[in-house]
Amino acid sequence: MIKILFICHGNICRSTMAESVMTHLVKTQHCSDQFQIASAATSREEIGNPPHYGTVGKLKQLGIPLVPHRATQMKKEDLEKYDLLIGMDDENIRNMERICGKRSDKIHKLLEFTGSSASVADPWFTGDFDKTYEDVLAGCQALLEYLKKKEKIVP
Repeated sequence: MIKILFICHGNICRSTMAESVMTHLVKTQHCSDQFQIASAATSREEIGNPPHYGTVGKLKQLGIPLVPHRATQMKKEDLEKYDLLIGMDDENIRNMERICGKRSDKIHKLLEFTGSSASVADPWFTGDFDKTYEDVLAGCQALLEYLKKKEKIVP
């Protein structure tokens, strides 16, 4: 079982979108039984809130099921609980390391898996859920391909 935690600032836009997209990808590739996928925030600002309406609308438009979700905060223990902690931008990575109390080879930025050092822009500020979705999809597809090779995942 590969355990992945997607993380952003509030856990209502990007990380929730990534959790839903990755869950959908592994289901369509018939390997969902090999994954545990969740998401969390580095902040406490949105704790308990549902996904942002922009994330909900974008996923609905594309026919991607929204994972039932309420925002939660990442905990130090998540470093031991998950195999990969995937942040959306450099600020998330810094905050994830602060929460964990150290740097770890389990912590990555999502678009690293595409060969890019770019960040997934926060649609809370940009309003551009289309661009966020494009980046999240590219990152999740690349992450899945990486894991297929590294972990020998089979449908």
